[in-house]
Amino acid sequence: MKNNRRGSIVNIASVSGHLPLSRVVAYSAAKAAVLNLTRFLAREWAPYNIRVNPITPGFFPGEQNRRLLFNEDGTPAPRGEVILAHTPMARFGNPSELAGATIFLASAKASGFVTGIDLRIDGGFLSQTI
Repeated sequence: MKNNRRGSIVNIASVSGHLPLSRVVAYSAAKAAVLNLTRFLAREWAPYNIRVNPITPGFFPGEQNRRLLFNEDGTPAPRGEVILAHTPMARFGNPSELAGATIFLASAKASGFVTGIDLRIDGGFLSQTI
């Protein structure tokens, strides 16, 4: 990328990198580091026209978290209920909703002047307050 003087890197962050969640302190610390490193690289590689941005997904059910989010009957588990109550859109994300954001950030035509931003796809989770 540096030799070609163009490129786009899309890192995957997490809402827990912004707001440390209970029971996942190491994960939260690692994702906070991803956000910090991404901003650093965005600044350092901008002169080479290399754009570096993170996507911050909210809660997207997957194999690694399904048992935490749902009961066996498919209803939200207690942790899932808390997450939904804290998410203004009151639902979990669908993986297809990450695709457009990724395409946007990867495309020089669509985001050629975008670097160092954090694109949050979280249903409003990080905008919620008490």
